[in-house]
Amino acid sequence: MSAVANPATVAECLRVGAGFSQGDRNWIAEQFATLDARLAGFHADATELEVSVKDRNARGQKVTLECWVAGRQKIVTTSSEEDLHAALNDVRDDLRRRLNDAKTRQEPRHNKHLRETDQPEGVPVQAAERADAETA
Repeated sequence: MSAVANPATVAECLRVGAGFSQGDRNWIAEQFATLDARLAGFHADATELEVSVKDRNARGQKVTLECWVAGRQKIVTTSSEEDLHAALNDVRDDLRRRLNDAKTRQEPRHNKHLRETDQPEGVPVQAAERADAETA
């Protein structure tokens, strides 16, 4: 996969929605920073993240993290954890899993490991890769 010229990062793409203030944005972005490696495959100008919370600090609060990447379906993750930090970690980790799942579903032909396991018995991998290269 070629490098993206302007890779998406949490710091660049994150918006805070209902229940959060701009003052909350920096610590939330720090908590979500581990998503940067996963977002780097997308263009920053085609990627948006929005985090919101309903009934903040109350029993039954609900944190929602939405992710839009151009050309893909919107991903929405939610958490009802009572601790705000735990809820933010929950939606972050779920988004990372769902981005990984979407990438695997959308691009298995680029995954050498998946191609190797799909070869019929008795066909050397190198011969199959040569055949793939000739038909590409």
